[in-house]
Amino acid sequence: MNEPDASEATDAPRGEEGGAPWIDLETQGRMQWRDGDVVVSVPAKSGTTWTMNIVHQLRTGGDADFEDVYVEVPWLEFVERPGQTPNERLHQWEAMPTTRRRAFKSHAAPPMLPYVEPGQTDVRYVVVLRNPEEALVSLKPFIEQHSPAFFELWGAPKEVFLRDDFATFFDEVLGGARIVDALFGFLAAWWPLRNRPNVLMIHFTELKRDHEGSIRRIADFLGEHPSETQWPAILEHCSFSWMKANQRKFELPVVTDVPVLDPGAMIRKGQVGTARDDGMTEAIAARVRTRGAEILDDPVAMEWYYRGGPTPA
Repeated sequence: MNEPDASEATDAPRGEEGGAPWIDLETQGRMQWRDGDVVVSVPAKSGTTWTMNIVHQLRTGGDADFEDVYVEVPWLEFVERPGQTPNERLHQWEAMPTTRRRAFKSHAAPPMLPYVEPGQTDVRYVVVLRNPEEALVSLKPFIEQHSPAFFELWGAPKEVFLRDDFATFFDEVLGGARIVDALFGFLAAWWPLRNRPNVLMIHFTELKRDHEGSIRRIADFLGEHPSETQWPAILEHCSFSWMKANQRKFELPVVTDVPVLDPGAMIRKGQVGTARDDGMTEAIAARVRTRGAEILDDPVAMEWYYRGGPTPA
């Protein structure tokens, strides 16, 4: 495979002003990992929040009372407020209780996200991928539903990130080839590691097709063994309907001083096979596939990325 650059695979497009000031890609490289840590490594709009919640529900035996999933599963790249230093975030993560395993979200892939080899510290990685066309079209409504207060907090004019149509948004906000390089570079970075014992790679379509089976597979991978009396709550709280009914828990209501998202921004549809209906054009799709093949030159990986199914061995 060609040398990937997966470091820009974040929820935040760069727009006309350069990198989003609330994203810090570097600090995760200074993490002091603990045995038992779990990293949810997923590109933007590819099932991240769902997977974060699955991991949290598994490690708690079914928790309906948490206030903010981003408190329970911190996002390694997210700067919570202007002026927050990397050391502050590192101290927050170090101060997390030792009474249960830590879990973190990252939109990065190796080497930006440190990969800890088996036999060293026991860090486990749950990696989820989604059809890149579906991920791309999901970014536009997601960015549009960031609150005005959040942009004001960072002194970033919201209009920099808005466009009337997806084609213009793709080129002028997402940067065209730049976002494609990030998405395909993410898979190119993880693909050679997919069979490592501390890596579990799942496609978004499998989470949709076999909801319970996928959650049980993640539980086995993490070494979590909920009792049979806990499983009904875990499965309920990981369902789309429960998350939709409790969507405030998934919209970063606590971790910042202002609302990050408008209501309903995070838990939207999660549908499969609707990219064309959501704005993806044939011309952009062709550009994405052509550019993606320059980054991800394994045809098996490419086919799996687009079509899903069980992860090829």
